[in-house]
Amino acid sequence: MNRLPIPAVETAPAASQPLLAAVKQQLGMVPNLMKVLAHSPAGLGAYLGFSAATAGGALEAADRERIALAVAEANGCEYCLSAHTYLGRNVAKLPAGELEAARDARSADPRSQALLTFTRAVVEQRGQVDDQALQAFTAAGFGPDAVVEVVANVAINVFTNYLNNVARTTVDFPLVPARTAVRAA
Repeated sequence: MNRLPIPAVETAPAASQPLLAAVKQQLGMVPNLMKVLAHSPAGLGAYLGFSAATAGGALEAADRERIALAVAEANGCEYCLSAHTYLGRNVAKLPAGELEAARDARSADPRSQALLTFTRAVVEQRGQVDDQALQAFTAAGFGPDAVVEVVANVAINVFTNYLNNVARTTVDFPLVPARTAVRAA
């Protein structure tokens, strides 16, 4: 059950309404996460701007979806697991086995495995990755741009994971349950 209301587009703050209209034009719908973000036009604008910027980077859509799934599983965010499984399947065209494996930071593809291993290190070590983790990532053919973009993608996913976990946003995608619930005591 939601702990923050999910406003209709028409009842969202006036400054959020054009942003939500743009989301609807792009996606054909306004996901509940966007409606929750709409409570803060600054938060919604920041999310949309950061998302657009990372989408234009060096990492491909499939890379970004793998990162999103690994981060969402680590944070027990069912909303993001559900949304990114849907997007990974329908937009990035990842096979079901790769979607499932990404949740555990695994991939059958060596390049994707290096990406996910580094992602997991960034998440679990809160950015305090050791030299070996960074060297293994760059040895797999990733440059400094990819290092920055992995951190950026982790950050944006932590933002949405935490917001959804705080708000307990109602999932409006086919539900993908987290394997382990991460709940405060």
